[in-house]
Amino acid sequence: MILLGVSEGQAQISARENHNYRSFQRKPYYFGLSLGGNFAKYKIAQSRFFIGNDSISVAEGATKGGFNLNMIANLKMGEYFDFRFLPGFSFSNRVFQFTNTENQLSERTVESVFFEMPFHVRFKTEPYKDMRFFVVGGLKYSYDVASNTKSRRANTLIKIAPNDFQWEVGVGFQKFYPYFIFSPEIKFSRGLSNLLIYNSSLNESRVLENVVSQIFTISFHFEG
Repeated sequence: MILLGVSEGQAQISARENHNYRSFQRKPYYFGLSLGGNFAKYKIAQSRFFIGNDSISVAEGATKGGFNLNMIANLKMGEYFDFRFLPGFSFSNRVFQFTNTENQLSERTVESVFFEMPFHVRFKTEPYKDMRFFVVGGLKYSYDVASNTKSRRANTLIKIAPNDFQWEVGVGFQKFYPYFIFSPEIKFSRGLSNLLIYNSSLNESRVLENVVSQIFTISFHFEG
């Protein structure tokens, strides 16, 4: 009897501590909005031409900031897993940096507006005081809607493919409030394919062999 009373008392305390969480658990799906900032760059591999060229001594990618705006559709798959779809837009600048043999630095900036379609699976821990931590992973397709602008078609610029597929992993936590769920999240994304469109008439393009996207994103999800 004593043990039964203790167990019931613990269950009542747990229910009080996770009151907001339990009201959301009755929903099989919910929607939301995500706002975030991104820090994007190109991960570069030099070509064989780079070794023998007499004009460029360093070729690398530089990190620049941008921002994201996404919708959220979340479908529960049991107690601990969610399937998530987060279509939206990402605004980012990515920079190629070249240092010539006279140690002079030049930059080539790629201004992009991406339409994104991420598909994620999320694993969540047990709730504690209306909070639970999670890890998330999945794939994302993105299309650069700015790729056909007049400035991007100039022959003096490095050409980058508009389509990109990336794998993504991240961590964060959910905080349950009476009317919404607040979820900060940190995520890393890495491209799966070479984005470089080779241009033999441009020296900056000839020294590059492989260009893939690499992004850190800090997001704030509001769901309910």
